[in-house]
Amino acid sequence: MNYCHTHDHSSAAQKIGRAFAIAIVANLGFTLLEAFFALYAHSSSLLADAGHNLGDVLGLVFAWVANYLQMRRPSDRFSYGYKRTSVLAAFSNAVILIATAVMIAVSAVDHLLHPHIVAEKVVVIVAIIGIFLNMGTALLFRHGQRDMNVKGAFLHLMFDALVSLGVVIVAVAMYFTQWYWLDPMVSLLIVVTIIFGTWSLFKRSMHLMLDGVPHELDIKRISGYLKAWPDVTEVHDLHVWGLSTTEIALTAHLIVPSRYFDDNELFLLAQSLQKEFEIGHVTIQVERGTMCTTMCGV
Repeated sequence: MNYCHTHDHSSAAQKIGRAFAIAIVANLGFTLLEAFFALYAHSSSLLADAGHNLGDVLGLVFAWVANYLQMRRPSDRFSYGYKRTSVLAAFSNAVILIATAVMIAVSAVDHLLHPHIVAEKVVVIVAIIGIFLNMGTALLFRHGQRDMNVKGAFLHLMFDALVSLGVVIVAVAMYFTQWYWLDPMVSLLIVVTIIFGTWSLFKRSMHLMLDGVPHELDIKRISGYLKAWPDVTEVHDLHVWGLSTTEIALTAHLIVPSRYFDDNELFLLAQSLQKEFEIGHVTIQVERGTMCTTMCGV
């Protein structure tokens, strides 16, 4: 029997949708401005920051689309709805950021081999604007971070603010020392920051795409929890996977040879799994054990 615990998330989803819209418009406008002044100032680090911001904007677009699709109802063709798009969005975001990091690294190496005079004051002013803009838009996502995409948006925007702070510090150092090689060196540090901050998102989203057990859950513990339910002698065909970046599903066969499980007890078991493990979509099949002993070797 299947039990799906549903809650009205439409209001929260709409708020997150507005946050994505504001963040996308604000960051896209700033990214274009930053890229223009980076070329004007001959600053590799500022251009790297603009490339990082562009990757984040694309990631925000993917996450926004996924947030919208998650609110759509299931259909005959998509019985789970479009929840999995949130996983695809997280994975696409990670891939884009890693690709951006590679392009930034290539440009930084070229500037390291052929240093340019940098307009330090321009770099400082633009980067300071970036600090406040990124921190301000990051705060739009301070709630709802159970969703991998929302948490990813928050972390990336905060990373951007830190990167912009680093650009400011280096620009000030170049102003007093004329060590223009510092500019591409900071670009390479930005590359390391991007990859370090993105690698976890890449691994987790890939894991969910392959229907892996969500990293916060221990399937052995879940199996033990089910076996501890009164009169359950064995658990088999236990599967746990992520329907989306926020919703988890479970299917399992329980062997209960001594008595009958009624609907009320199945409902209580599903509620218990929701409370203990935050598993909201539960499908339980109860068996006496005779057929499973023959067919499954239990």
